[in-house]
Amino acid sequence: MQCMKSANFFLIGLWVAMLIGQTASVAADKTMSKRPPIVGVAWIGLRTADMDATKKFYTGYLGMAEQAGVKDAEHGGLTRVVFKVNDHQYVQVLPELKDPKQNRLIDIAFETTNAEQLRAYLASNDVKVPDKISDTGMGTKGFAITDVENHVVKFVQFSGKSKSKNASPDNRVSTHMIHTGFIVHNRPAEDHLFKDILGFTETWHGGMTDDKTSWIDMRVPDGKDWLEYMMDYDDNDVRISGIMNHLALGVPSVASGYDTVVKRGLNPEKPKIGRDGKWQLNLYGPDQTRVELMEPKPVETPCCSPMIQ
Repeated sequence: MQCMKSANFFLIGLWVAMLIGQTASVAADKTMSKRPPIVGVAWIGLRTADMDATKKFYTGYLGMAEQAGVKDAEHGGLTRVVFKVNDHQYVQVLPELKDPKQNRLIDIAFETTNAEQLRAYLASNDVKVPDKISDTGMGTKGFAITDVENHVVKFVQFSGKSKSKNASPDNRVSTHMIHTGFIVHNRPAEDHLFKDILGFTETWHGGMTDDKTSWIDMRVPDGKDWLEYMMDYDDNDVRISGIMNHLALGVPSVASGYDTVVKRGLNPEKPKIGRDGKWQLNLYGPDQTRVELMEPKPVETPCCSPMIQ
């Protein structure tokens, strides 16, 4: 009789252990299938044919400190030269522009608080992802996906205290990359990824005329930065793609930013108020990639649609 009781207790204990294990497994699966926060833009990756001129542009004119380079195994082991916007935002430039017609944009990266969880979440939503996260440079780990229009989009998680450095004296024109943009032709497909799956939200759209939508601002779900869809521009025109595949730096005063870069030797076009009602200044790197200085709030009523602040 005692043996039977012991056996029963053993079976009950085994059943309880299995139940706890299954519950824990289900809980873990639910956690991994939930999207972790995506908090902002982390970097933009660009190509150049003239690294000396590129360094002069980002360090000399914009005041960004050059950081230790990042080896890029996917591009022949070349080293990306890295310019610091802030501890979690960078412009990365690869000396890989061999053809004047080549696209200057390599990739854009967004910061997440949990790269592995986001990788698993995307996989659960039928997005093709790598089998595991890896070292993505600048003290980050993460992964890359390729969207339907062949844009490489990375999601990275910063780990530990930043080892990046500022210039001395600190002469940065801006300390915040507020958005990046790339050319889009298939909005429904991009919206399925960025809006439906990743949780980005539209905050404004507009165009050169009120009846045409050329620009769509898609804010990250857990921050203020955004991705700008540049609708239906010609990818094959280097001048156009350089303007549209761009980055924007937030500044409190575009007028002050203009005065600063002019004093440092640039001769840009004058600042203007964009169709979104914000002061902006368009600068161009040596390979004609646009770097936009932009104030945070409209000073005039934006065209075309209400703007969500």
